[in-house]
Amino acid sequence: MIRFVLVSSIAVLAITCGDAAAAQTTPPSATPAVAAPAALEAPPPRISAAAFAKTGGISKPILSPDGKRIALTVQLGGKSAVAVLDSETRAPIRRLDMPDKQELEWYKWAGSDRLLISASTIVPWFGDEARATRLVLSDLSTGKSSYIVKGEMGLEGDDLLYTDPDGQFVLLAMQRTIYDYPSVWRFPLDGTAAKTGKEIQRPQNGIWEWFADDAGVVRMGLEFGNARTKVWYRKTDADPFRAIAKLTEDNVDDQIWDVIRITNGSDEGYALKPDESGRMALRRFNYATRTPGETVFAAPGWDVTDYTLDKDNKPLAAYYTDDRDRVHWFDPKMQALQAKLARAMPNSDLSIVSQARDDSRMIVWSAHEDDPGAYYLYTAATRRLDAFAGSRPEIDPAVLARPKPISFTARDKTVVHGYLTLPRGRPPRNLPLIVLPHGGPYGVRDWLRYDGDVQFLANRGYAVIQPNYRGSDGYGSAFEELGDGQIGRAMQDDLDDAVDWAVAQGLADPKRVCVVGASYGGYAALWAVTRNPERYRCAVSFAGVTDWKRQLKYDDRFFSSKGRRKWRSRVAGEAAAFDLDLVSPVVQIEKLTRPVLLTHGEDDTNVPFKQYTLYRDAAAKAGKPVETLVFAKEGHGFSKPESEQKWYEALEAFLVRHNPAD
Repeated sequence: MIRFVLVSSIAVLAITCGDAAAAQTTPPSATPAVAAPAALEAPPPRISAAAFAKTGGISKPILSPDGKRIALTVQLGGKSAVAVLDSETRAPIRRLDMPDKQELEWYKWAGSDRLLISASTIVPWFGDEARATRLVLSDLSTGKSSYIVKGEMGLEGDDLLYTDPDGQFVLLAMQRTIYDYPSVWRFPLDGTAAKTGKEIQRPQNGIWEWFADDAGVVRMGLEFGNARTKVWYRKTDADPFRAIAKLTEDNVDDQIWDVIRITNGSDEGYALKPDESGRMALRRFNYATRTPGETVFAAPGWDVTDYTLDKDNKPLAAYYTDDRDRVHWFDPKMQALQAKLARAMPNSDLSIVSQARDDSRMIVWSAHEDDPGAYYLYTAATRRLDAFAGSRPEIDPAVLARPKPISFTARDKTVVHGYLTLPRGRPPRNLPLIVLPHGGPYGVRDWLRYDGDVQFLANRGYAVIQPNYRGSDGYGSAFEELGDGQIGRAMQDDLDDAVDWAVAQGLADPKRVCVVGASYGGYAALWAVTRNPERYRCAVSFAGVTDWKRQLKYDDRFFSSKGRRKWRSRVAGEAAAFDLDLVSPVVQIEKLTRPVLLTHGEDDTNVPFKQYTLYRDAAAKAGKPVETLVFAKEGHGFSKPESEQKWYEALEAFLVRHNPAD
């Protein structure tokens, strides 16, 4: 029997008709001044670490095309499984557990009776280890599950190019052996795939990526070579492939990903390309000539991050993030529905995360920066929203703090945006401050959303500042490129300047500042107390990089030679001329004078556990004030609530000792 954590009382909201005002398309507002409340409220009740860590056990719901079933992820004993619910009753239909030593990667519907599930496992790989994926077919009509492909193949066994809308077949790109280039296979989904699969596109020397159009015709391939990528293209399956472009390593990142949504029988389509401002916009695009055309949608000041097409391959929606996630609907009916949903649930950020083919049912995610969020099922026939799963069921949103957008001018006159959260029930002046830099560092940013670390710290009485330092995503390529070669330097200056801004506003006590972060943010925390001990009282790092040269050497296995050079240049600067030892905390351990809490997941494959042991051992040898905490069977984040609870408890205890809020 499957048990689900449900929202304590099922909310049923009638969606009333009315004029369709634009919803969630509001242009970004000016940064508000942080003003003191008219009257100081009472401090909020203390929320336990266990409550912050406990999840609703449900995530990533996807409606079947006919809207009758919901597939979703459930957490059972720290392991992810796929469950299927009846949309009408929310009663469980089936659960698909992952075997031992296999992890769930993703899943999608193939028709309304079949699920495709990607499962991964660690395998030996030329004297090392690597993660291999395989594709599983689960047929709900028969109750049977089987691998699409059996026997020897390469690491990537889930490179799905096309899924037939009725669930009859899929196109899968794969290596038949580890010594082959990928070919494209057509596999039926009637249970005979392993025996009756047919190769429809033979391997071609150098081509590692294939792309199909919306009718399942293989249209494009990418050939990777030294310092260049060659693009092969054809208009129909009767045409031969021809090389239409050679991309250098300097422009390949900006140009290869426009091939994802190719329209059958046409060279014309859409792509995300920079406009005149240098920010990403939705533009018309010719695949054959690889030239962008008119701009269909741009979000002034921000990058467009994604788009969807309707059944006629016309733009349906474009997505971007200013301070919030936004959607621009091209379809007036969807815009009107979004407006109605917004009126039914005011003060919420709403997104339609899945919908039936005929729009009869939709899954809506509702959350806010001071609300962990919940999933709702919208039924068009009754115009009802039924809440069926909350993400953090033991947290009362009414007692959470409200983050606000801020901006400041850095020392080199660069404008940096970010977010400030003030603790409730305390005068907004001379507060203890936590700097919480995001990970990445490139292609990532913070925005207004629920963040458990932010809310935990605010609930304990700390102000929290989250600068989107140079190199962060979403502000255009020029701002992101300002971070190239600036790890530990100008990117770190932005964190210092954020503190100076908060102090100048009278909000933060300059003698009570610590840095807490994960991944790159963990590195930034360690480097902050090493580089500027006069500014920071302590640092807490989860999964932080401690030795950049070793990290880059480790990263090499994930890149081609051209990608390796570009990544090294981005981290260390032009021609990798900067000595990264100068900004590596483990190399500069003798400079450490402030207390550090060093934590890491034992199974981390992003920032390997060796980065933790290097720093731990160097600190012990140098007699430095470093406390340590290891999370067994955890990776670059937490998969088990008990691990996250342990993190919060250790974080609080460390801060109480070294930067108390009271």
